[in-house]
Amino acid sequence: MKILIDINHPAHVHYFKNSIRLLREKGHDIIITARDRYPVFPLLDAYNEKYYNRGKGSDHVIGKLLYIAVANARLLKIALKAKPDLFLSFGTPYPNHIAWLMRKPGINFQDTENASLMFAITKPFASVYCTPRCFQKDLGEKHIRFDGYMESTYLHPNYFTPNPSIYELLKIPPNQKYIILRFVSWKASHDIGHRGISLEMKRKLVKQLSSYASVFISSEAPLPQDLLPYSIPIPPQRMHDALAFASLLYGESATMASECAMLGTSSIYLDNNGRGYTKEEEKKYHLVFNYTESQQHQEESLQKAMELLSNNQLREEMQLRRKKMLENTIDVTAFMTWFVENYPQSRALMKEDPNFQSKFKSVEKE
Repeated sequence: MKILIDINHPAHVHYFKNSIRLLREKGHDIIITARDRYPVFPLLDAYNEKYYNRGKGSDHVIGKLLYIAVANARLLKIALKAKPDLFLSFGTPYPNHIAWLMRKPGINFQDTENASLMFAITKPFASVYCTPRCFQKDLGEKHIRFDGYMESTYLHPNYFTPNPSIYELLKIPPNQKYIILRFVSWKASHDIGHRGISLEMKRKLVKQLSSYASVFISSEAPLPQDLLPYSIPIPPQRMHDALAFASLLYGESATMASECAMLGTSSIYLDNNGRGYTKEEEKKYHLVFNYTESQQHQEESLQKAMELLSNNQLREEMQLRRKKMLENTIDVTAFMTWFVENYPQSRALMKEDPNFQSKFKSVEKE
């Protein structure tokens, strides 16, 4: 079978990389299309993946709408030549539009409830939506829910072992405590109307948290001159090693907060809407701590950060909570690979017996 996989965001490289490997091992051909958004191409290059460039897109609403036509034209040209049997993506409309035009199945994974524009222009064309069970919307007949999180696809212990050589890249002694601050650009379609952490608070975070540990900043948006020395000095493919050994992640990225949950690292996440999965990771497992972007919550979250960093047993407690989470969820990569390879029978089986997914229970390999 030929499978076209579309990559729209750096996280999507990770979501699909292990399924790509497993599907290839089973004899399937994989065609990758990717948006020109840093660090998508460096990540794909780091994993020695060949891909088609479908362009940059836009940061503005009108530009995003115009880009639909551009991306669709480029994808259609690629698909007509490659002739895929199935299209796989995460939350993006373009491959589902082309799948619909070519009368092929379009499988769409998703975990972001407030991506309203993407739902409006994707749902009529997608064959099926697969989301975590904690997803806070009902997508109707096309909706399949699984017991897990997208970050499991690459950070489950079956697929990822943290590399302690990250300390050398960070230029700090082994086992020295450090904190990662993550600031996003707020340019995604579902980010319209958000302002995030204020510049004043960013400076305050660095000043106050530096008394507990070394501070590193990962930022999509350019940093002011005084914060540039805190930029994290690592290639993008090593970020998960950095998160694994960090004492705390504090920031605006839901994905990175959930990545920390998978790694047993505590995280503080600020967003006015939040995500179903980060809320569940707090409510059920106390691995993520959710706050809004309000000034009051920014101040409260800083106090929470200092409280967590004052706990000398934090790492041990978080690892126990992670263990409980892994016991209650499935290996999402194994589920995804099975679902794609056996579509459409897999969809019918999941509709008839949602508990079939327990076959992919999240058991660590010895």
